[in-house]
Amino acid sequence: MLRIGVLGAGRIGKIHGGNAAAHPQARLVAVADPHAPSAEALAEATGAKAVAADEVIGSKEIDAVLICTPTTTHADFIEAAARAGKAVFCEKPVDLSADRIRSCLKVVKAAGIPLMIGFNRRFDPNFAELKRRIDAGAVGDVELITILSRDPNPPHAGYVASSGGLFRDMMVHDLDMARYLLGEEPVEIHAVGSSLVDPDIGREGDVDTAAVLMKTASGRIAQISNSRRATYGYDQRIEVHGSLGLARVGNVHKSTVEIATRNGFTADPVQDFFLQRYADAYRLELDAFITAVIAGTMPAPSGEDGLSAQLMADAATESCFSGQPVKL
Repeated sequence: MLRIGVLGAGRIGKIHGGNAAAHPQARLVAVADPHAPSAEALAEATGAKAVAADEVIGSKEIDAVLICTPTTTHADFIEAAARAGKAVFCEKPVDLSADRIRSCLKVVKAAGIPLMIGFNRRFDPNFAELKRRIDAGAVGDVELITILSRDPNPPHAGYVASSGGLFRDMMVHDLDMARYLLGEEPVEIHAVGSSLVDPDIGREGDVDTAAVLMKTASGRIAQISNSRRATYGYDQRIEVHGSLGLARVGNVHKSTVEIATRNGFTADPVQDFFLQRYADAYRLELDAFITAVIAGTMPAPSGEDGLSAQLMADAATESCFSGQPVKL
C-alpha cells in the first residue's frame, strides 16, 4: 500500500487526490495547501488529514508526494521531497527554465528516487492505443504526424503573463506527444504564431494561434496546430501517416448519438473541458505512477522527458519570435 501526500488542493490537486484515495493500492494520507479551506475540503472528501507542506515532505508515514502546486514551486518541492527519500509525481513543467530543470534533476538523480512528470495525454486510452498500433507496425514506417489541439476559450491575460507563453504552457503537451509518437528526437523546429483571438494576449507579448513544423534526423515530420479558441468544443485530434497507411484519433463527443435527416447528419458537440476530456488519462497516469513505485521501477514520462519537452517549447518560442527555424 503506497502512502501518498498531495501538495496543492486546487483544480488538479482535487483530481489527483481523489484518484489516489480511490486507488486500491494507495492511501491518501495528507493534503497541504496554503489556502486552508481548500486543503480541509479535499482532506474531508478523501479521508486524509490537512497539514502543512513541510509535514507532508517530512512525514515518515508518507512514501510518495504528488505536486499539484503553481509552476514556480515545482522544482523546490521536487528537491525537498527527493532529499526526504519520497517518490515524486509532479505536474508539468518542472520549471519554466531549462537550467533550473537540469539542476533539479541532478538532485533527483543523487537521491535515486522515482520522478514522474504529468504529461497525462500519453495515458489517454485513445492516444495510448494509437501508440501501441504504431509500434506494432500498423501504418508501417512513420512519415508524418499531425496534431491538432485547440481550447474552447482563451485564458485571461493575467494567466498568460505568468504561464511562459502558449508554446511552454499549452503546446508543450503536443510537443511531448509528437516526440513520443515519432520515436526519435526532433532536430529542427520552425514555429509561427499570431494574436487573433484576444488582443490582450498579444499585448502581454504572447500568441494565441500557432503552428509548428518539426523534423527528425531521419526526415520524419510532425506538424502541430494550436488555438486558444474553438467555438465547437475542446478539439484534440491526431493523425499518423506511414508507409502502409494512416492511423487517426478523433474528438470525443458528449455522446455517440447521431441524427440523420434529409438535411444531413448531426451529432452532439465534443467535450468542452480538459478535465472532462482527460478524466481517464489522469486516472491511468496516477495508476502507472503507483504501479511503478510499488514495483521499484522508474516511471515515465521521466524528468528527462520533461526537460526535452521544455527545450522544444523554448525552441518553438525562439523560432516564433525570430522568424527562423531553430536547431535542437
